[in-house]
Amino acid sequence: MGELFALLCALFWAVAVIFFKRSGESVAPFALNLFRVGVSSVLLAVTCEVVGQPLSRAAPWRDVLILMGGGVLSIAVADTMFHKCLNMVGAAVTAIVDCLYSPLMILFAYLLLGETVDATDLLGMVLVVGGVLLAVGRPHADALSRARRARGMLWGVGAMTALTLGVIAVKPVLERQPVVWATTVRQLGALAVMLPVALASTQRRRLLGVFVPRADWRFTLSGTVAGSYLALMFWLAGLKYEQAGVAAILNQTSTVYVLILAALVLKEEFTRRTALAAVLALGGILLVTLA
Repeated sequence: MGELFALLCALFWAVAVIFFKRSGESVAPFALNLFRVGVSSVLLAVTCEVVGQPLSRAAPWRDVLILMGGGVLSIAVADTMFHKCLNMVGAAVTAIVDCLYSPLMILFAYLLLGETVDATDLLGMVLVVGGVLLAVGRPHADALSRARRARGMLWGVGAMTALTLGVIAVKPVLERQPVVWATTVRQLGALAVMLPVALASTQRRRLLGVFVPRADWRFTLSGTVAGSYLALMFWLAGLKYEQAGVAAILNQTSTVYVLILAALVLKEEFTRRTALAAVLALGGILLVTLA
C-alpha cells in the first residue's frame, strides 16, 4: 500500500500544479498561497481531530514555535516563490526546478545536521543542477525570453532553498511529535504570518477577495484540495507504509506527470532539451535517493 500512496501523492501533486498554473493567470502568487494555506489549515485541523491528534494536545512550546517558524519559511515564503516561478516559466520547467529538493536536503543536512555525503550524492547533485541549467532556455530563444526564464527559475531555486531549510529546521521536532499534528501546526504558523500581512497591505481587499467564491475557484480550490491536502496526506501515508527512499523516488515521478499534463492540458512546448533536462534531473534524484 505504501507504494500506491506514494504514487497517488505524485499524481495529485502534478494535477495540483496544473490547476495552480491556471489559477496564476488571475490570482497573484501571495493571494493564491494565502488561499491554499487558509483552506488546507481548516482541512488539516479537522483531520487532526479525526485521527486523534487534537491541536490542543500537550506539547512543549519550543516544539510549537519551531514548527510554526518552519512553516513560515517552507510554506509562507517558499510556496509564494513557487507560484511566482510557476507563473513565469510554466509547469514543465517548474517541475524540473523542483528536482532540486532532494539534493538540497542532502546538502543542508550535511551542513546543518552533520549527516554524511558521499560521492554518489555529489554526482546526483551535479546531474540535478545540470538538468536545471539545461532547462533555462533554448539555444535560439530570444534574449528577453531567456532572461525571463532565468528570473523565474531563480524564484524556483529560492523556493526550494526556503522549503528545504524549513524542513531541516523542524526535522528534530517531527521525529518526536505526531506527524499530522506537526504538519497542521506548521500550516497554522504560515497562516499566522500571512493573514496579518494581507490585512496590513494596501491591497488587502484584492488579497482577501480570493476567499470570495468566484469563477476561478474551479482551479484555485481544486488545486488546493489536490495539492495542499490530498497529496500531503498520501505523502505521509507513503512514508508510514513504505521505506523512505522508495517513497521519495515514487514521489518524484510527479515531475513526469507534470511534464505530460503541461503538454496535454496547458499546451506547453515539450522539446528534446526539456526531455533531456528532465532525464538528468530525475537521474540525479535516483542517485541521491538510492544512496
